[in-house]
Amino acid sequence: MKKQIKTDAAPAAIGPYSQGISVGNTAFLSGQIPVNPADGSVPDGIAAQTKRVLENISAVLKARGLGLENVVKTTVFLKNMGDFAVMNGIYGEFFGEPYPARSTIEVARLPKDVLIEIEVVAVGE
Repeated sequence: MKKQIKTDAAPAAIGPYSQGISVGNTAFLSGQIPVNPADGSVPDGIAAQTKRVLENISAVLKARGLGLENVVKTTVFLKNMGDFAVMNGIYGEFFGEPYPARSTIEVARLPKDVLIEIEVVAVGE
């Protein structure tokens, strides 16, 4: 029933979890952080990190035959809620109407001390 979603175009899972799981027409993606899958680097600043995260999400979705237009729910984890406006601007460049439902949460710390992590749920055919 459930199938693993896996791609080399996004950072590999670094623990006992999958990049994503597909159940029927729904894809549940693990939180993506702004790691470049080619070299493991992390860009500086919230704008570049948000863009990298959304590129990683796009790559995992593509591995399942989906795109950002299929995303119905996102959860954004920010290290600093003061970065919300910048994150929101970049986020708006990747998603169109109707926008996914979204929660944004400030957290004390994220893996690799990054500034942002985003997880998504997407629905396809």
